[in-house]
Amino acid sequence: MKALHQVAYGDPAEVVKLVDLPDPEPGPGEVVVRMEAAAVHLADIKRFTGERGFVGGNLPRIPGYEGVGRIVKTGTGVNEFKTGDRVFPWWGAGTFAELVRAPVEKMLPAPEGDAVQLSLMLVNGMTSVILLEDFVPLGKGDWLIQNGANSNCGRYLIKLAAEQGVKTCNIIRRPEVADTLKGLGAAAIVFDSEDEGELAKRVKDATGGAELKLGIDMIAGPASNRLAHCLSPGGLLVNYGYMSGKPIEIHFNELFQKDIKVVGMSTGRGMAKRSMDEIRRIYDKLATMIAHGDLNAAIAGTYTLDRAADAFRQAVMTGSDRDGKVILLPNG
Repeated sequence: MKALHQVAYGDPAEVVKLVDLPDPEPGPGEVVVRMEAAAVHLADIKRFTGERGFVGGNLPRIPGYEGVGRIVKTGTGVNEFKTGDRVFPWWGAGTFAELVRAPVEKMLPAPEGDAVQLSLMLVNGMTSVILLEDFVPLGKGDWLIQNGANSNCGRYLIKLAAEQGVKTCNIIRRPEVADTLKGLGAAAIVFDSEDEGELAKRVKDATGGAELKLGIDMIAGPASNRLAHCLSPGGLLVNYGYMSGKPIEIHFNELFQKDIKVVGMSTGRGMAKRSMDEIRRIYDKLATMIAHGDLNAAIAGTYTLDRAADAFRQAVMTGSDRDGKVILLPNG
């Protein structure tokens, strides 16, 4: 089979190689999955470059956090799945390969539907659920505000919140994405401003002065403080990314005078709070919504394994240079 191998840390286009490997054989309790699509995440890029917190494990290694495919071989003792079943291998199975050998213990069934869209469910889908459910109790009519609205997680969050009657105020920097986000159920769209006071005024006008108890920050840097300035006193700022490449910046006044609290978010920690049965129920709902087109990600490009370097170069782009997710098609 063909697979990608990370052989060192550095430029992804240089340290990830296309290699030929023997086809895997399933052991007891394992299956072999022929991958249809595998999502390229920022976390993959960080592991390639060796960024702090993402170095670990032996090299060479087959990368890839998630994807979707069909079982082509089953090992002994496998009763839950059969050849031909469509499945999601569990997190970190090494999905940037034509074939993946994976245990069935945590494997999830996958519905029919667009493989490219389904390949994003495990990571971005669960992240959005945890952001919505785990930090501030929100009921019908309540508001949250986010500054990564056009990201895949941001789009999922808009849709999932709207389904529960929770309203989202969404800060954007590119006017061309506004209609798309409104179509997903965004209650308010606000154009960003480098002036925190001006941004807060725009947010107040767009939400009718609603209480904003939860702010979701994907950008970090000065954007964190601008978002905090929009929150109501006692509000919580949850950070789950740093697209700016800078540390979170929060002014003393936001903490001291407004009692704004700041916390980091980890999808792994959120999943650890849930039983496997609950996780399966969440994923079943997400998969159904994606298969029916109710959750939809923007796709920037799809690439075969032999074009992985091009895929990684696009994956590190931002804004209109990469409007959506990058997906690998391991079997073409």
